[in-house]
Parts: sequence; C-alpha cells; structure tokens
Amino acid sequence: MTKRIEQITADPSLTALREQLLAAAAAFTDGAQSVGDLLRAMMDDVERAAAEPLEVFPVKHHSPASALHMSQRLRARPPRVIFMEGCEDLTAALQGLEHCQFPVALQAFAPESTEFPPDWTPLNLVMPLTEFSAEYQAIAFCRQNPSTQLVFVDRSADHVFQWSPRDKAPGTAAGETDGDADTSTEEGEGEEAKDTHNLHGGAVGLRIGAMEPTFDDFLEVLLRNARVKHYSEWWSQYVEGPTLGADYATYRHVLFLVASLLRRAGTRRKDQGENEQRERYMWALMRKWLRDNEVDPRDAIHVCGAIHAVSPIPEFGVHSKIEWTITPRTSTPWLYGIVPSSYAAIEHQFGLPAGELAIARQSWEKGHAALGVEAFRIQPPGKKAAAAGALAKKPTAPPKKAAAAAAATRAATSDDGAATTIDAKAVAKLHELLTRPPAFVEGDDEQLTHWCVDVVRLARKNGYLASTADTIAIHHTAQLLARLRDRPHPSPYDFRDAAITCLEKDRVPGKRNISRICDILLGGDRLGKVGYESLPPLAQDVYDRLSVLGVNLKASTIQRALLDITARPQLLPASDLLWRLHHLGIPVRPIMGERTLGHKPKQESWDISIGKSQHALIQLGYEGGTVEQVLEKRLKAKAFKDGARTVNALEAAEESILYLKSGRLARELGLRAVELLRNETGGADAPEIFQRVRRLVHYYRTLGLPDWIKDFVATGYQHYATLLPEAFTDRGVTPQQLAAMLAFIFTQEALAFSVGCQRSQLLISVKQAAPTDPPKLALLWATQWVLTLKSEDELRGEFTHLLSQPLLLPAFPDYVAGFLLALEFTPRITRLCVELVTRSFAELPENVLVPWLPKLVVALRPLGPGVMGTLVKEAGLAFPRAMNQLSGWQFPWERPSKTSAAAAAPTTASTPSAGSPGVQAVAPAAAPPAPSGPVLSPTETALAGLLRQHPEPLDGLAARLGVAGAWQALGAPGAATDVSAATAAGPEGAIDTSDPNAEPVASVGPHTAAAPPAGAETARILQQHPEPLQALATWIGAS
Repeated sequence: MTKRIEQITADPSLTALREQLLAAAAAFTDGAQSVGDLLRAMMDDVERAAAEPLEVFPVKHHSPASALHMSQRLRARPPRVIFMEGCEDLTAALQGLEHCQFPVALQAFAPESTEFPPDWTPLNLVMPLTEFSAEYQAIAFCRQNPSTQLVFVDRSADHVFQWSPRDKAPGTAAGETDGDADTSTEEGEGEEAKDTHNLHGGAVGLRIGAMEPTFDDFLEVLLRNARVKHYSEWWSQYVEGPTLGADYATYRHVLFLVASLLRRAGTRRKDQGENEQRERYMWALMRKWLRDNEVDPRDAIHVCGAIHAVSPIPEFGVHSKIEWTITPRTSTPWLYGIVPSSYAAIEHQFGLPAGELAIARQSWEKGHAALGVEAFRIQPPGKKAAAAGALAKKPTAPPKKAAAAAAATRAATSDDGAATTIDAKAVAKLHELLTRPPAFVEGDDEQLTHWCVDVVRLARKNGYLASTADTIAIHHTAQLLARLRDRPHPSPYDFRDAAITCLEKDRVPGKRNISRICDILLGGDRLGKVGYESLPPLAQDVYDRLSVLGVNLKASTIQRALLDITARPQLLPASDLLWRLHHLGIPVRPIMGERTLGHKPKQESWDISIGKSQHALIQLGYEGGTVEQVLEKRLKAKAFKDGARTVNALEAAEESILYLKSGRLARELGLRAVELLRNETGGADAPEIFQRVRRLVHYYRTLGLPDWIKDFVATGYQHYATLLPEAFTDRGVTPQQLAAMLAFIFTQEALAFSVGCQRSQLLISVKQAAPTDPPKLALLWATQWVLTLKSEDELRGEFTHLLSQPLLLPAFPDYVAGFLLALEFTPRITRLCVELVTRSFAELPENVLVPWLPKLVVALRPLGPGVMGTLVKEAGLAFPRAMNQLSGWQFPWERPSKTSAAAAAPTTASTPSAGSPGVQAVAPAAAPPAPSGPVLSPTETALAGLLRQHPEPLDGLAARLGVAGAWQALGAPGAATDVSAATAAGPEGAIDTSDPNAEPVASVGPHTAAAPPAGAETARILQQHPEPLQALATWIGAS
C-alpha cells in the first residue's frame, strides 16, 4: 500500500514531511518502538488522504480557518457536487435558511415512535450552523450557484437513534468536556444567559468536524506540555492560528496530520468503532451517488471532520471494491425544520468553554480583513437579487492577498490529477510551519489596549472598584502570560486570565463576575432567529393572531402587552390564545388576570417573549396545524394514555372547558373519567377529585348539568360509599383521603339522590366501619352525627370522656385533628370544633399541648380560606362584645342548659311503711348536692342500663356477700353517693363501718336473702374494707 501511494503522489512537500517524520521515528526506535510506528502510521494516513481522487476537505467544528479555506477553495474551482458530513435526511431542512438570522440549527423531530423506547420520545436532533463555519460556506455557495449540488452523506437521523445504546436515552451524556470548560451560568448573571444555555433542550446534538480527544490521559499530557487550560486554547494556538493564513495544501496536510495523531493516540476504542461505522455509511452513499449520477470523483468535494479524513477502514475511497450494506430505517415518521440557536447553546451542547464561539467569530472577521477574502452569505431572495445587480454594475477587483491566495488554491487543486502540485516555495512554507514554534498573526496592540480599557469600564459599571491602574496592570499581565505560553502576542485567553487576576475579588459585587464581563466584551452571546417565512404554519398563525396586541413579537426582549377587554372586546380571542400558549409551555406569562371556570376577563397584562424563545413555538408546530389542535391532542393523550388515572381525565376535561370551551371534548374526556373511576380500587386521588368535581358542579349549575357530570357524581357516590368500611380500617388510606371521600359523598349527595342513588348503602357502610386510629375515629363520630346516628350531646360526651381519662390525653390532639377534617363536608360542627380546640388549650397539660400546636397549624392549613373564615367567625361569637360584659362571662358550652336545670330540681323519696323491712332511706328536706363522681362515657352508660334491665346476677352477688341495697334510676340524685349510706345503715341491712368488729345483719327485702354461713368470712372482710364495694356501686349507679 505504501509503495502504491508513493507511486501515485509526487508531492514534494509530503516527501520532505515524510523524511522528517521518518528521521524522528528512527530517533525513537531504540528506546520506544511504538512511537516510531506511530509516526510512520501518521505519515501513511496523510499520504492516503491526499492521494484520494475524491478531494477530501478536512474541517473542524466552527473553525474560522476551515471556513476561510472553504470559501477560497470554492471560488478557485467550483465543484459539481459537495458531499457533506451530516444526516442525509437533513437536506429537507435547508429550505428557508435565507430568511434566518444565524446561528440556527437544522432539526429532525419525531413526536412519537413505536420503534424506540417510550422514554426516548419525542425524538429530537439538531445540527447547529454558524456563519464562520465551513459547512455554512458550502451551503451558501450552493445557494448562489445552483449548478453545484449539496448532498448530506452521514447516517440518517433514524440511524442516529438506531445505533444509540438502549441503556440510556440519547443526548443524556454530556458533550466532550473540554479541559476545564465551564458552561454553567454564573451566579447573579441574570436570566438571559440561563435561557439561551438550554435553547436546544434535550435534543441530540450533531456537529461537523468533532476534533476533541476522548482519551483523558492523552488530553492531560497535551495540555500540561502546552501550558494551556483546555483543548480549545491548544487548538487555537497550535493549529487554528498557524493555518489561518496558510495556503490550501498546507492547511489540508496539517489537519490530516493532527487528525491522525488524535485518532491513533487520543481517542478511545469505543469512539473509534462509532467513527468507523459512520465512515462506511458515508463512503457507501458517495460511491452510489457518483455511479447513479455519472459524476467524475475529481469534480466532487467531500467535506468532513478531519478525524474521518484519515480513516483506516478498507471501504475508504471511491475505488474501494468492498461494499457496505446500509441498514433500512424504521417506520418512525420524521419532521424537519429550522430552530433558533445561540453561541451559549452550542457551547453548552458540546461542552465547549464559555466564549469560544465569540472568539472564533473575531478570528473569522480578522482573517477576512487581513486576507481580503469575500465570504459567501445566505441572503433573502430580494436582497440576493439586489446584491447581484450591484455587483454587475460595479465590478471590483479582489485585493492582492486574496488574488494570490486564490491563485495558490487553483494551483493546488488543478485538474491534472488527484495529487497536489506545489512548488518549492510551498514546500518551504510547510517546512517552516512544522519546524518553528507557532506564530500568530501580527499582534494587534491597539485591540488589546481597547480590551483593557473596556473591561475596566464594564467592571466599574458592575460594582467593581477598578481604576486606570488596573487597565495598565491587565495589559502587562496579559503580555507576561503570553510570553510564558510561547506566544508572540496575547490571545483572548491570556487577556481573560489577566483580567480575572487583576480585577476579581473574593465576592461578586454586582450581577456579573469578571469572567462573564470578558465574555460580553469579546462578543458575548448571539441569539439566532428564524424568519416568518421559514416558520411552520402554526407559528405563523400565532404571529398573525397576536398582531392585534401591538407589540413586537420578533424582539429578543420581553414585551409587555396590556389588554383592556372591556373597552376593546376584539382582544378577547388574543387573550384566549395567550392562555392556551401559556398552558402549552410557551414563554408567555400572565402578570395580571386569571382564567377560572365561569370567570369573565376584564383586564389582563402579559409578558411575551416569543421572539427570544422561538424554539418552543416551532416544536409546537410539529404537533399540529393550529394551537387548538395541539391542545386537544395533548388533552386526549393525557386522559387516554396507559396508566391514566381518574384525576388525569377529570383535569383534562376541566382544561378543555377553560381553554377550548368545547362541550364535545369535555363530554368525551368526562366519560373517560367515569370509566376510570369505576376501575379505581382506592382513594388516593380522592382529595383532588373532590375539589375538581365541586368546581365543575358549581360551574354547570348556571348552565345546566351535562349527563356526564351526573353520571360521574352517581358513580363516585356509590364507589366511595362502597370503599368506606375498608378505608376506615386501612392504614394505607390517610385521614385526609378519607375526609375527601366523605366530602364527596355528603356535598354531592343531593345531586346523587336526584339521579337514583340511595342513602341505605352509606348507612350500611358507616355501621360496618370499625376504625382504631384516633383521627379516623373522630371522622366516624362526625359522620354518625351527620347521619343522625349520634346526637350532639353524645358527640360532646365522647370528647369529654377523652379529657377525663389521663391515659387518653396524649391522643386527644389526634382526635381533634381528625374532627377538624370533617369541616370539609359538614360546616355545622364549626361551633363544636371551636369548643374542642378551646377546651384543649384550657385542659391539656403543657407536655401534650405544646408539641401539638405545630400539628394544629398543619391540620388547619388545608381547610382553605372559606372554612377557616367560618371557624374564626364562630370563635369570635363566643367572646363578649363589650368590656362591661366580661364580668361573669362564660363560654356558651360552660353555661348550664335548661335540661340540666330541670334535672337538678329537688325530689322527694318514698318512705317505706313502718315496720316493713327494707333499705333505710331518709328523704332529705332539700336536694343533696350534685354528685361529684366520674362522668360516665356513652359505653359505660349503656352497660349500666343493661345491668339495671337484668339485676338478678348482681342481686345474687350482693346476697352472697351479705350486702343489702336498692336500685335507683340512672342519673337520679344520690345514685353515685348513697352507697356509703347504704353500707352503713345499721343492723337492719348494712354493715356498720364505724365498728370494725360488727357482724353483718341480714335484712329482708324484695331482692335480698339471708347470707349463708359459708359467706360469713367474706362478709367480714368486705366490712373491714368497704372501698372496693363502694367503687363498684358507684360505677354501676347502685345504692
């Protein structure tokens, strides 16, 4: 192979280069055989690429040198076809570039696909373009010269995703980190830079000419020996600067040589495999195209990354006999278009250091001024015709430098053969370039001085205490750094480091730090725009319909729109469109105004930044022809997607009413919500469902309830009533969810009854409920009170009993928290809630009350302003209205009721006839004091009533123990206090507790019997210790 290449090529510069590299290899052979092999292989790569009949034009991503040499090459000898590295199907996106302001990006977009993992969709791919890139120059040339055809030959967008590993989504891996590249937004920088950093979103980024090494050890050695911070600085110093003013042949050979080094020593093996697969694809397409169109390879140019120009694959070249079969695409439907881009977005996408593209643009402009090369530009049709007419009227001679460069390029690309013919002078140029340290273009001291003055001015504007002395210090520091880095003149990187060293403090006093100020000074960020003619139909429709607002929608700044709909009703359609765009995620933000069910807008204020965020609007255009169509499509997708819940469908139905005002769509989504509700097995979404249904019912009451709302309420009533027994006992259902289920049932009960539901199912479910958690138990009590299964006095008695039991006091706050949740469905218990909270503050010990206070705030927060307002109002009614009423004031629940006063009236006991045996009882002349015993709970009261209905067991026990007594009605005066009197009644029927040695005397009565001798000992013990019997009698209410 080497011998054949040497016979084909007769390039003297390559001969000299080969001799020098072989001599260097021989010097390394004794101690490092691999280094010698590497240098020989690099020379073979350069010769092979230069000898290819199809001219290979190596480029680097957004390189000014590549762009300059591309424009010179195309002017010297226009080709018939330009094969360009880039997705072959992106050719469809080239239409409309003449209406754009660069930078922009070609985009391939697939909203949905069944061939790829679901979490990958939507599939999004972008290829950015800047004016100072070789690909832009080639596209602009083909636009101006229709005889030259542009063909993208890289794998298609579909193949990009086909070849991606399935373990992670494409585009999630960060771009090749460029040394110490930092693309993060500086603190306090402002929102404008943050917006442009993520302009491409999660799209997969493609670029022509990726030249960054991926082998970390190689990159570390390269940067350390070159004394630079990151790879872009190394490229700018050692490759970009020297080749910017070099001739075409030298440029090609240098890029071939550097690419061979990077490919063989600086690239990981897995990256090499991906590159080889792409190269097989490209050469297979190019050979096929040349055969089909019968074009001579010498009339074509292959524009590709320098890495691909030195490919070792056997399929390389037009004369290769090995054919590689291209796999078919999937059935995924792809859409193509143009989206705006920015320098910051490109740097963020590919991991480039901040400000690199701005520096590249400066090098591009300086190179044009120095060489006098006229660049190709993509212009709108009107401007293009005007420019052509002006050139025809006034021809201009090219500058001398440009003429010389064009002549050298024509000589280097003559038609005599594929080999490059260069004279001795060109050989000397290449030899000088490779054997001396890198020399930049003549230093521009005036530009450096301007930079130093301007950075100090901007630093003072941003709060830094900078002065003229700092300007001088920055200038000298930049010169010093350039000498330390073997540079004859400071580069922008040297200037940046000098400015940071001299001006940066320990903190940033203003919005921006010195690094960001330098980025702005060196060119800053530039945001591209897509012209109206190149926008999709949906975006054009949005621009047309919002034109009535009278704001500049194309501006890159935020535009404030004021809508007085009352005075100008014709603005209502624009307001509706803005709300739809806001819901779809387009950057339009309401400052004043709201959109709720039943609300009629009067005045609104909006912040509109469509011009700065065209990307989102353009991608929206891929989903449909109008905003309404896209919104309807998304609402249906939300309701009918796999795994959709009832709340999703109900939310979609509500949004269809809000934004589309479509009864048809609302009915379709509402019926879907009914279907999903029937299939739900829990109440996790009950709170949100309840809130949305309540809003919808209130909205439709004035318009007429549709059938789907009635069906949903009836289904929900039956569904939640069925779930209640399990929800009360299931610890996985929170009290808030249970309260929402009850709120749905009780607030929509009237509507449910009107469509045929019955309360019997609810009553059965409540009677079956047996909760154990305190909050749920309180909710059950409230539910029973609403259903009249429990009275208010019984409900109050339950909580009074809790306060009377020391062991239950720690759980009392949980009962109150659960009871407060009942305010959602029964506001009538507001007064009782106020009473319970007040008694909690008064009676709970501090160790229980203090930790509960934060929980009380958390429990009250979800109730909303309406319920809380009612609660506060009710609490205010409990206090006196004037100061003079404070004396003797009591809470309403502390005042004795009429029923209690009647029960406390004096009663007269019946006196047994003289001589008859019985329990001695003397009716006092006045009523005794109220009993001071413990208050019975409802459960204990029920037990005492049961014992009175069946007194035989206790009567037998009393007879066995030798105790005489009489039953009294429950709640009668003295029922709890006359036991001691009965037990100390004397010899006729009780034990005399005053004499410890007294013997029990049996008494004769209706329910008494003589104590047998076997119980004498037991009776004696009870006589000596009467306290247990007294406590038992008190508990059961016997005397």
